[in-house]
Amino acid sequence: MIPPIANNFVAGEDSDTALAHVEELNRQGIGAILNLLGEHYEERAGADADADAYVELVEELAGRDLDACVSVKPSQIGLDVSAAVFEENLARIVDAADCFVWIDMEDHETTDVTLDAYERHAVETDGRVGLCTQANLKRTPDDLERLAPLPGKVRLVKGAYDEPKAIAHKQKARVDEAYRDCLRYMFEAFEGGVAVGSHDPAMIDLAADLHAEHGTDYEVQMLMGVREDAQAELAASGVEVNQYIPYGSKWFQYFYRRVRERKENALFALRAVLS
Repeated sequence: MIPPIANNFVAGEDSDTALAHVEELNRQGIGAILNLLGEHYEERAGADADADAYVELVEELAGRDLDACVSVKPSQIGLDVSAAVFEENLARIVDAADCFVWIDMEDHETTDVTLDAYERHAVETDGRVGLCTQANLKRTPDDLERLAPLPGKVRLVKGAYDEPKAIAHKQKARVDEAYRDCLRYMFEAFEGGVAVGSHDPAMIDLAADLHAEHGTDYEVQMLMGVREDAQAELAASGVEVNQYIPYGSKWFQYFYRRVRERKENALFALRAVLS
């Protein structure tokens, strides 16, 4: 059983519970991005099993009238085994899905292979896939220039991984500045829409201003359990809101890894519970 503190952030241990959460969200006008917990498999069997579970999930979604899609981590479906295993399992999921498929971004060592996979599937599916990019990486402005002409959708987050100083902005003020710069570029250059992955009210307000200026479609994406009142308020005001919903039996590993990556993640979760 998931303890109460984790229940704020994880929608149960199985897909049935997660889908019940999606139904409740949809009644509030909020969409769902489902993520089966699991990552960094070094043996193919685990990666294949999670890919199988995603195929079953997208087939389940195809038979239900829900505003929901899925998001997968490259290391979850085989990247730590080999690029070939990752690409094979991602293709299986995308081919089986009628819904949108997001590809999460992990640490900097996975960036190039993830970008390549996204570009291929964005073209082959005419934009039925999305990709996460991280503003704290110094390379991201160049990556966005590469991604701008492609179909599909790109989510901008600040970045949760503790990357080396040589390749990443480390100070919060500098990360915020980089996020604003990237967001401005995306609203100017991306025709397929922008996904604002942030809980920061200042960045969400900036997105609204940029939408008014450029007319570019956008959505706001936030985590389950974080600023849920704000999510409901944004959705009620007419902003497209999608909640990122982790679920599955590996909930403990999920929280442990988040804490191990950055101590700020634990403090952020605690503030969210207490607020």
